[in-house]
Amino acid sequence: MGSSLKRGLMVGLNTTWSLGKVIFPVTLIVSILKYTPVLPWVIDLITPLMALLGLSGDAAIPLVIGNFLNLYAAIGAILTLDLTVKEVFIIAVMLSFSHNMLVESSVALKVGVKLWIIVLVRLGLAFLSAIVINLVWNGGSEIAKYGMVPAKSEEVSGWGSILLESITKAGIGIFQLAIIVIPLMVVVQIMKDRQWLAVFSRWMAPATKALGMKENTSTTMAAGLLIGLAYGAGVMIQAVQEDGVSKKDVTLAFIFLVACHAVVEDTLIFVPLGIPVLPLVLIRLGVAILLTTAVAFVWNRADLAKRKEAVYEQ
Repeated sequence: MGSSLKRGLMVGLNTTWSLGKVIFPVTLIVSILKYTPVLPWVIDLITPLMALLGLSGDAAIPLVIGNFLNLYAAIGAILTLDLTVKEVFIIAVMLSFSHNMLVESSVALKVGVKLWIIVLVRLGLAFLSAIVINLVWNGGSEIAKYGMVPAKSEEVSGWGSILLESITKAGIGIFQLAIIVIPLMVVVQIMKDRQWLAVFSRWMAPATKALGMKENTSTTMAAGLLIGLAYGAGVMIQAVQEDGVSKKDVTLAFIFLVACHAVVEDTLIFVPLGIPVLPLVLIRLGVAILLTTAVAFVWNRADLAKRKEAVYEQ
């Protein structure tokens, strides 16, 4: 137990350092750009498109950053913006479905899933969820309070004050994430050392079967659900190779996982942004179950039709 705690602590500190190297410069640059003509010009350009999603123009900044980099970089950008609770929630839901596209899509390719399927599902879910939430939810109009990040001062003048405000926001943002990431990495390390992933995989087997996949897909599902597509890549690739998972089952597994993966980490990191996180989890899980079940049903019907056709031809 002691060695697991020590390793988990070291992994947590290393992860925080790695994330900090992304979050700090992103927060700093975006915060400074707000006081230049560049960012306001870009925001004005894309405001009409963002309005369809119930977002202001500057919400595009965390969306773009999150898709190209990761959730932590996107949160760094959110910390610099004055957004409503509804806007932050919509961004959180969108980024839960669609983030870190370059890395996580490459994981899908390595296990044999077609790239266009993953990109279409992730972006489709992100935009559709934003439109639905915007139409359904009438509340959340108050300005979001970002945990310990100080409220924006009324007047910030001079590059010294701007720089100080930006550095403060970046530093506090990293500290808040460290409070979440380090304990999380300790728990993940304990899970790995005690083989709890294998236990969870066995628990997942009936649910995996209910979603239209064979039971040998459960390790892939467990790794993605608990650890995530990027962190769990090694476990998932190994599981697909060793367990003999079919192309159909691994595609269904990834359709589920792009909607709902790293369910603990991806939820907890949004806590400092002052949004309701339980609905975020329920939306991801509900969409993942419905979408995977629907695709599995259609796929099975198509396979059955092909088999019948082959019998008739004989």
